[in-house]
Amino acid sequence: MKNWSEPFSIPTFSYDVELKLKRGNEAYAKDGSRIEVLKGLKSEILDRLVGEMFRIDAYPSQVQIEEVAKALVEKHPCLREVGSTDGWYCWKYSLNFKMGNYRHKLRAAGCTAVLVNKTRMFEDGKTKRKIKKPRRSETNFLPDIPDEDTFTSLEEDRKTLLMEFKKVNPNNKIIDAAMANTYALRRKEIVDDEPLVSVVKSRWPALLSERQILAEFSRLMSTDLLSSFFGGLDEYLPRFLDLFRKKDHIAELQDIARWLDAHDSNQNKRTAVLLGMPHFLREEPSSFLKTCEPTDPVEDTLKGTSVGILIVSEEIGRYVVPIETNDICLVLEEQLAVMNISDIPKAFGLMMGLMYALNVDYPKHLKYTFEVMQKLFLNVGGCSCSSRVNGLRNRLLYKKL
Repeated sequence: MKNWSEPFSIPTFSYDVELKLKRGNEAYAKDGSRIEVLKGLKSEILDRLVGEMFRIDAYPSQVQIEEVAKALVEKHPCLREVGSTDGWYCWKYSLNFKMGNYRHKLRAAGCTAVLVNKTRMFEDGKTKRKIKKPRRSETNFLPDIPDEDTFTSLEEDRKTLLMEFKKVNPNNKIIDAAMANTYALRRKEIVDDEPLVSVVKSRWPALLSERQILAEFSRLMSTDLLSSFFGGLDEYLPRFLDLFRKKDHIAELQDIARWLDAHDSNQNKRTAVLLGMPHFLREEPSSFLKTCEPTDPVEDTLKGTSVGILIVSEEIGRYVVPIETNDICLVLEEQLAVMNISDIPKAFGLMMGLMYALNVDYPKHLKYTFEVMQKLFLNVGGCSCSSRVNGLRNRLLYKKL
């Protein structure tokens, strides 16, 4: 799948439909007349539109469907509805209905992206369950099994991958190729079964490594994780730090600013922004950012942490941010998921990649912090932001205007 464009790009229809629309648009420009949209013509237009929409999102929102209907009558004004204020009201509902029929046909044909929701549409006969679909602008959310492969053959590849990863000196080229080849099987398990992290770790241990988190994010989003994350972060660094220093009433931000004054470097600026951002957004990061000394019991430190970053250092308590660290780890479901991360900014970037790779929800108490990292730093789905994040973006961009 590809990203949703704004405004929506109306595709080219069949030759005869394009000819009818051309003649109709010419007549509309001349005297404002509309063409008669017969059943066959309307069906062809809707079929082409929903096919293009499905390539982008199998479950478009009502706002997105409105965008398509609006774009259609703007490109072909001869299709505007008589008596409708906007001219596209009925087109919107026709598209909505047609999209549902199209998903039903694809589900019957075995399309993975909609088949995953076949048995999940209703719970106890009344309440709708949450439909499993791309939520964070994923471009390759749930691919079909390649024609040349089967579930059996991919399962054999997974077992070969597991044996290779357990070796003392595994061959990264073999692992890379096997992980790429089994992507469809892995996504089906993660999206369909929603396994615990411990299950993923036992079946796909390679996925919980820095190298494969980066590769999986690239397969899922068609972009490089760390270069995008740091590029977006660096773009806003100076303005973020200016805003932090103006928040005199937030003690945590002032402590971070003083620490940065004593240990100024670009890497520490990244660290300062990432650690201070939750406080700036009025969120509580204490259960997400964990610190401990090397001798502390890890189990006690991680208790109650569903999603977090653990910083292990002998300098805990001496500095607001430890200068030297023994280890930095990613935590999921009270378990160490990824270890031996070199620095705090990379840990934040890899955490975003891990959330995508395992299809994990953002923690509710840090939803705005993760939204900023996704939509401002990674520039993924940035066209639609919450009011708080949109306000922050406007303040960050104000100095540039």
